[in-house]
Amino acid sequence: MEDVGWVAARVGAVWLALVLAFIVLPSALGVSLGISEAYMWVLVKTLEWATIRIEKGVKKPQPQMLKTPAANGIIERDETPMEKEIARLHRVDFEFSDIFYFCRKGFEAIVEDEVTQRFSSEELVSWNLLTRTNVNFHYISLRLTVVWVIGVIVRYCFLLPLRFTLAAIGITSMIVGTTAVGQLPNSSVKNYLSEVVHLTCSRILVRALSGTIRYHNKENKPQKGGICVANHTSPIDAIILTNDGCYAMVGQVHGGLMGVIQRATVKACPHVWFERSEMKDRHLVTKRLREHVADKSKLPILIFPEGTCINNTSVMMFKKGSFEIGGTIYPVAIKYDPQFGDAFWNSSKYNIVSYLLRIMTSWAIVCNVWYMPPMVREEGEDAVQFANRVRSAIARQGGLTELPWDGGLKRAKVKDTFKEEQQKNYSKMLVRNGSIGSLSTGTESD
Repeated sequence: MEDVGWVAARVGAVWLALVLAFIVLPSALGVSLGISEAYMWVLVKTLEWATIRIEKGVKKPQPQMLKTPAANGIIERDETPMEKEIARLHRVDFEFSDIFYFCRKGFEAIVEDEVTQRFSSEELVSWNLLTRTNVNFHYISLRLTVVWVIGVIVRYCFLLPLRFTLAAIGITSMIVGTTAVGQLPNSSVKNYLSEVVHLTCSRILVRALSGTIRYHNKENKPQKGGICVANHTSPIDAIILTNDGCYAMVGQVHGGLMGVIQRATVKACPHVWFERSEMKDRHLVTKRLREHVADKSKLPILIFPEGTCINNTSVMMFKKGSFEIGGTIYPVAIKYDPQFGDAFWNSSKYNIVSYLLRIMTSWAIVCNVWYMPPMVREEGEDAVQFANRVRSAIARQGGLTELPWDGGLKRAKVKDTFKEEQQKNYSKMLVRNGSIGSLSTGTESD
């Protein structure tokens, strides 16, 4: 038994030394040895071969809606506004045929509404040799199955231990480094060391995800004293962004390991953490954020205005609170490539441990990040209009669908105000067309 323990200790020491020498140290220095590039090249070639094999093995032609990536639904929707749609049916007065529009919209929502599908993983056009697949995949050939089995062995027996080791090193370095820096008096040296620690640990954590990130338009990177807003797909969004720059995080105080990280990092960096009771006080939150933005020497605040994770196909309603603070807004669009791994966190289906296991057993995390020109609130523009303008810019840049719905619908019912808005729009049409006047005149004559 002693020999077995000695051998295990030696293997562990060699493993750790290799990880430190070939991954941790280069990533901390911002240097690449070409290992990630070689891995991605092999992965792309393998997935291309698998796609060709699947296409050859499928005898029956697939429906067009499953061939085109743009088709995200099973029904074809007519996006004609309500007023134009009903105008086709009649010119002036109310008619019973008006209900056809509302009936059709109701049937569409029952078959496949455009909101709840954003809270589940998007389907892939072709199988990516992961456990999660789409309805297109069936047994194709023995060779493809063998490649899939080899992939499972590689992902669970090699990549998972490697990534777990890197994650443990990154998190431990973050806690120890920020705690040590936090003991220093406030000065430019402390701020510099804090940024070095955050950047170094973020780079290690990105390697733990086999992350391949392309940053575009770096001249538009958020500046100190500003507010960075981005679409939200996953908890790792923050790691993706801090891999290229430091930010002051905003969020609720947590317990467990996350709480330990929060308490350590806030000593070295001016993050803004709130207690659960404080998060309900919108005025208190706004006040603390304004105080942070007013200090131009502090790092830009990173905020995800959607308030929940969306499956990276859409951008949903931005909460207006982030746009009432004032200051300069730096929009950032994040778009993941689902072919290599599903970054979306369906929090209603998976807890954080299950989600991280799925992430660490995927092939890689590949994404594009676009820094966009800064935006400021225009004269006469309220917070809601400003939020919608920023959301539209992010959706266009990231190739995402823009939806006006609140991401809170993931866990809550539709508010009565949304229903009343449709009723008000229809009543305005009747008043404008004189229908109500006609109906009231007819009633008086009766």
